[in-house]
Amino acid sequence: MRELSRRQAIIGLGAFTLVLAGCGEDEAPKQAAQSANKAGAMADYGVNQQFKATEPVSFDVLYNNHPFYPLKNDWLFWEELTKRTNVTLKPVAVPLSDYEKKRSLMIGAGDAPLIIPKTYHPQEEAFVASGAVLPVSEYFDLMPNLKDKVAKWKLEPELDTLRQADGRIYLLPGLHENVWVDYTLAVRMDILEELDLEVPKTWEELYTVLKAMKAKYPDLYPMTDRFGIPTPGGNLLKLVAQAYGTKGGWEYQHAFWDATAGKFVYTGAMPQYRQMIEYLHKLVKEKLLDPEAFTQQDEQADQKLISGKSFVISCNAQTLVNEFRGALTKANPDARIAKIPVPMGPVGDYKIGTRLENGVMISKKALENKNFVAMMQFVDWLWYSDQGLEFAKWGVEGTTFTKDASGGYKLADDVDFVGLNPDASKHLQKDFGFHNGVFAYGGSTKLLESTFSEEELEFQKVMNTRKAWPVDPPHPLKEEEREQATLWETPLKDFVTQQTLKFILGERDLSEWDAYVKELEGNNMASYINLVNTAYERFKKEHG
Repeated sequence: MRELSRRQAIIGLGAFTLVLAGCGEDEAPKQAAQSANKAGAMADYGVNQQFKATEPVSFDVLYNNHPFYPLKNDWLFWEELTKRTNVTLKPVAVPLSDYEKKRSLMIGAGDAPLIIPKTYHPQEEAFVASGAVLPVSEYFDLMPNLKDKVAKWKLEPELDTLRQADGRIYLLPGLHENVWVDYTLAVRMDILEELDLEVPKTWEELYTVLKAMKAKYPDLYPMTDRFGIPTPGGNLLKLVAQAYGTKGGWEYQHAFWDATAGKFVYTGAMPQYRQMIEYLHKLVKEKLLDPEAFTQQDEQADQKLISGKSFVISCNAQTLVNEFRGALTKANPDARIAKIPVPMGPVGDYKIGTRLENGVMISKKALENKNFVAMMQFVDWLWYSDQGLEFAKWGVEGTTFTKDASGGYKLADDVDFVGLNPDASKHLQKDFGFHNGVFAYGGSTKLLESTFSEEELEFQKVMNTRKAWPVDPPHPLKEEEREQATLWETPLKDFVTQQTLKFILGERDLSEWDAYVKELEGNNMASYINLVNTAYERFKKEHG
């Protein structure tokens, strides 16, 4: 549908070169800070070299405490990390459900830890104007593994999308070699077989499947959903929006790049956004989709699936194994559930995603720490080196895993993860602290797929036949523009979210779409998009 132009590629390379070079006005203080705060740093640290601080050091880290594997201080992860790096991490634990709010409060009060992981772009932009987080691109020269992977995997255009108008990046993202898709729908395969139905390949085929399920089981909703808090319909809206060529749910952004028009348009007013709404409204109206699906707690959704009140639900690989399979089999030994390839829509066979993952912010306080250089080397090793990525994902060779002659990984027989060893007495995340979402993300496709079951590899094989969606052109806002945009974004996002749900649930008739668009204009939609397109044109002029 869209091709990445040579001009965009050149822009990406040029801009990344600018980022690596740094901004001249800050070069002196940057160099002074580095030269003064090298305690514990390695003098000859390089690509895929084991980092080990020259003296014991410790850093506090904001820790997103996941309820599936609650924080334990005696995890092997902590012990082995200190043994290998001479670094002791001091986690400041925050519940997953409250993480974003607590992170913002701590940063605003100046109380945030030095290392702030689990940050999804553009969340970092809220802290740029205040100077609360470091422009990390100024310190890429301290991070040889990051620079190596960006160059080797040609990630410059993606990294450019993180740039602010000052030419700098404020988030260290997880880096993937290739686009990969995890979130999709899970479907009861035994029900498909019972009704002699094929696995749906498109959203229209899913509609047909749901109709057949409803005909057989008229007293239930064939589909429910989870992942609706804090973003209503987070995954479902994202997937359906992608199929129609727009963004919704978790992926919703106010500005959408219209390659045909050569400019950004307002996402929530696009005809394609309306098509997404119309499709979901049809499912709700015909009682094929649970109206509670968009805002209910995950536990409520899971219980509906497990009790047989619904047959289709959003999932990813870990949810399928950790939350669904065991409980469903216990409730109904004949039930079988599996991930299906993401259904396609009018845009065709695209694999829509990004090669960047959530990332790490660094508190401005770190610059004053005597171990600043050592800390940046440590972050580079843990999140970007091959050895650090393997350690965070797999753990300790001989204890939690083994490797064969070809470099293939195998979990220890007494350790389970995503059902690879279902009868094992220990769990890689719960009992050891590895494959922890705070530390383990990004890496090569080989490493990514190393924990995949045969079933998941088949899913990825199908998804990898699809074309990757091109990267949008950069459009960084200046500080004063960002401040103005922030004032407009919250009421716009709240209004779009509220009205989207009303349209889907039938609380507002779709005949009022034009009135809704006018209401968006009353919420400064046009001014916002003009601001974004001005930033895009300015960037193109300055770096084209």
